[in-house]
Amino acid sequence: MKHQKTKSIGIIPARFQSSRFPGKPLQLIGGKAIIIRVIEQCLKSNLNDVVVATDDDRIAEVVIKNGYEVLLTPSHLQSGTERCFYAYQNLEKASDYLINIQGDEPFIAPSQINKTIALLEHKETQIATLFTHFKSEEDVKSPHKVKLVCDENGKALLFSRSVIPNPQKGFEISNYKKHIGIYGFKTEVISKINQLKPHPFEEAESLEQLRWLMNGFQIYTAFSSEVSLGIDTPEDLKAAEDYLKMLGE
Repeated sequence: MKHQKTKSIGIIPARFQSSRFPGKPLQLIGGKAIIIRVIEQCLKSNLNDVVVATDDDRIAEVVIKNGYEVLLTPSHLQSGTERCFYAYQNLEKASDYLINIQGDEPFIAPSQINKTIALLEHKETQIATLFTHFKSEEDVKSPHKVKLVCDENGKALLFSRSVIPNPQKGFEISNYKKHIGIYGFKTEVISKINQLKPHPFEEAESLEQLRWLMNGFQIYTAFSSEVSLGIDTPEDLKAAEDYLKMLGE
């Protein structure tokens, strides 16, 4: 039973095991663990609470040592969103909105979190997320960078690792939207989403948001101009160190 009611809660899913970069949340940038940097950025936003959801004792230990809140989740959960749902259901708190912040985004801007919360203020929004502009044709063509197509009102129509729209008449980078992997949910839709079965599009693309979209849930988006520098590989860690130096830290 949840005893507290807040406007918004941020949950950061974090796994130690990663096919591309094991132990990623505990890697150091400027002498500080990635997961701690994510928490600190979240605490600068309008979120009322911030909790880390992890299945790993090593991550939990670091979070607790730094004075932050953590909830241990089962290791069999398949996605970060499932981890968030589990954590929310087991917290003694209730909230209008749940924001899923990726545990590998040490430079997530508080304004990006606030934009996601603001999207959820609209009655028609069930799920919220962000996008930005691509900087190069190489990035657009990369399957590691997710593309987004939305209508004139910002409602998401499709996500893909492929190049969408397909350039039949020349390549204009301005035609492409780069998805930023932050999600906001109205908590009333959480139990519904958690009951959905995997969708063939989701399995083909390895994009869980396609499960929600293909089942009729309304995903609304907003543009973000802030730098998005996620850590997927050891090479990204070096780029993050360079970025930190550029910021003067």
